[in-house]
Amino acid sequence: MRIDTFKIEEWMNRYCPSAKCDLTTSCIKPLSIRDLMALCGCDKPLEIFQTNLTYGDIHGSDRLKNAIKSLYLNKNLQNITVAHGAISANQLVFESLLEKGDEVICFIPTYQQHYSVPKALGAKVKLLGLREENNWLPNLRELENSLTHKTKLICLCNPNNPTGAVIPDEMLERIALIAKNNNIWILIDEAYRGLNHVGSAYSKSIADIYEKGISTGSMSKTYSLPGLRVGWICAREDLINEINKHREYNTISVGILNDFFASVALENRNRIAMRNSIIIKEGLEILNDWINNDIYFKTNIPKGGTTALIRYKKEIPSKLLCKDFQATTGIAILPGEVFEIENTVRIGFCIDKKVLQESLKQFSKFIRMI
Repeated sequence: MRIDTFKIEEWMNRYCPSAKCDLTTSCIKPLSIRDLMALCGCDKPLEIFQTNLTYGDIHGSDRLKNAIKSLYLNKNLQNITVAHGAISANQLVFESLLEKGDEVICFIPTYQQHYSVPKALGAKVKLLGLREENNWLPNLRELENSLTHKTKLICLCNPNNPTGAVIPDEMLERIALIAKNNNIWILIDEAYRGLNHVGSAYSKSIADIYEKGISTGSMSKTYSLPGLRVGWICAREDLINEINKHREYNTISVGILNDFFASVALENRNRIAMRNSIIIKEGLEILNDWINNDIYFKTNIPKGGTTALIRYKKEIPSKLLCKDFQATTGIAILPGEVFEIENTVRIGFCIDKKVLQESLKQFSKFIRMI
């Protein structure tokens, strides 16, 4: 299978290891195992350390799947399977659902996997652009006009990566109705679900409002545990059964240790949310203050998630800008070109607040030197 270079991952693999400060991150200050257990009020020896390191439960333990199930409405364990992060979850959905000649609608900017993998599988991919002037939200008329009898899947990310836009629940219901009227599946990457900044932290899940809705999730973003490499799929039971057939070729299990710590975290997600809400609030305040006081940058302040897409007012390609900025300051930022949006950069704002303030100050200073 031939596939396009994964631009965001290639960039981060190349530039992040040497950075003295990393603003490319989309995670909220990752927890250590010690931090996690302290946050969850556990100060006793863990039974997991007395457990033999077998493969564990192949599709995820009942404990973990019950914890995941609690994020949805009226779901059974049969509606859930566990994967190696949301990236593996998305891959399994594409491999299980798509065939050569199918059509896929994908809104961009988004995570490149959502359009490059379907393309590599032989699907025809139609890219619909999200627009700044529309607050990076889908244009539903454009969506309807793009559908044909071959359209099999619509792909979205909610909250959006990289813009932080959040699809209102009412709009999500309308998208589901459009799909239902045309018998089309919807995949929504919900890795940032639970990180809305206004109103309820959790948007409705597509798996709860539409029979052919597929939700993928992860421990990496909302729960600050990217190193566990645990994600999941929540969908109709017959699709989960098909996914599990494919899954047995490339996953087996996520590992008994990962399964255990993911279970603990989800069972105590309210405690993690309290910790993370403070970090998000501080980061947003710093980001907002910086944007309001620098004429060279603008953004739609994110409504959810951990990143912002920043437009800069200089005529320089984003890759060159990011390379030169890191070479000068040691600070890594992500070029918008990896999301097919030039003259922008993605900045993660959920890091140490002093580091964030100083990094943005350095960026303002640097842009004036170009």
